[in-house]
Amino acid sequence: MTGLTLEARDLAVAFLLRGGEVATALDGADLTVRSGEIVALVGESGSGKTTLARALVGLQPPSRGEVLVDGVSLGYRTRDLKPFRRRVQMILQDPAGALNPRHTVYDSVAEGLRLHGLSVNEEQQVAEALAMAGLRPPERLFLRYPHELSGGQRQRVLIAGALALKPDLLIADEPVSSLDASIRGEILALLLKLRAELGLGVLVVTHDLGLAWNIADRTAVMYLGRIVEAGPTEEVVAAPQHPYTQALLSVVPEIDRLEPVVLEGEVPDPTRIPRGCRFHPRCPALASGLAVLVEDACRTVPLPVLPASEGHRAACHLAAARLESEEWSHG
Repeated sequence: MTGLTLEARDLAVAFLLRGGEVATALDGADLTVRSGEIVALVGESGSGKTTLARALVGLQPPSRGEVLVDGVSLGYRTRDLKPFRRRVQMILQDPAGALNPRHTVYDSVAEGLRLHGLSVNEEQQVAEALAMAGLRPPERLFLRYPHELSGGQRQRVLIAGALALKPDLLIADEPVSSLDASIRGEILALLLKLRAELGLGVLVVTHDLGLAWNIADRTAVMYLGRIVEAGPTEEVVAAPQHPYTQALLSVVPEIDRLEPVVLEGEVPDPTRIPRGCRFHPRCPALASGLAVLVEDACRTVPLPVLPASEGHRAACHLAAARLESEEWSHG
C-alpha cells in the first residue's frame, strides 16, 4: 500500500429545489484525510457531513471547489473515477439496505472485484476480506444471505466488500448508528485494527462526538454546510472552542464535566443561511449573554472558511475574541 492523501478544497454543493429555492448543502469545506489516520466528521442531521463524504468519494460533483487526490484534482469521467474508487471505498449507513437481499455473502463481497474486472483469485480474496472484517471462518458464510445474519455481521460484510479491493481509505457513513452498544464497540475496534495493521485511513461520518472521542485522531465539526471547529480530537474534546461543539459534547454520556445544553430554535435549513455566524440563531452563548461583546458581529459579520491545517481552530467570533484576550494577557 503506497498511501493516499484525499483533500477537499473550498468544496461547495448546492441543489435546486422544486419551486426555485436553492439548498446550500455544503459551502466552502476544507478537509484532509490521509492513509494511516482516522478522522471524524461530526454534526447533526442536515449539517452537510454526508454531502461532503459523497463529494470526497466522487458520488457528488461539487458546485465549487475541488477534490484533490495526492495533490491532483479528481476528474468525474468514468475513466478517472474507476481507479480512484478502488483506492477510496465508501461504507454506507444502512447495511440492511445496502446489501442486495438476493445476493449471498460471497457475491456481495466479490461484487467490487467483478465490477473492476480484476484478475485475482476471487475465492481467496473474498475469504481474506471476510477474515479481515472479523468473519471467521469465512467459508461458512459464503452461501448465507443478508436476512440470515445479525446486524453486526451485515456491517462486517459491507466492510469486507470494501476491503476486497485493498483500498487506501475508507469513508464510513454512520457505521454503527443502527447497532447495539456492544456491537458498536466491536466495529469501532475493527476500524482501529484495520488502521493499525493495514495502514488504512478512515473518515468516519457521525452525529456522535463521543464516537469521535473513542476512535479519531482528528475531528471536524460541521454546522449548516461549514466546518466550524477542527483539530486533534483530544484538544477538541478537552477544550472545545465553538458553542456548537460544546453543546454536542455536553450530551456525551462519558463526559460529565459539562452541563447538558439543549439547542433551541429550528434545525439547520440549507435554503435559509443566516447573516453573520450561521449558528447565531441557536447559539447558547448569545442567548445567555456570554457573547455580549461580540453579539453584533455574531449576527452580521460572516466568518471565513476554516483552512485545512493541523492545529485546533474554530470559526466563531466569541472564540476569536477569547483567544485574542488570552494572547493579550500573556503578552
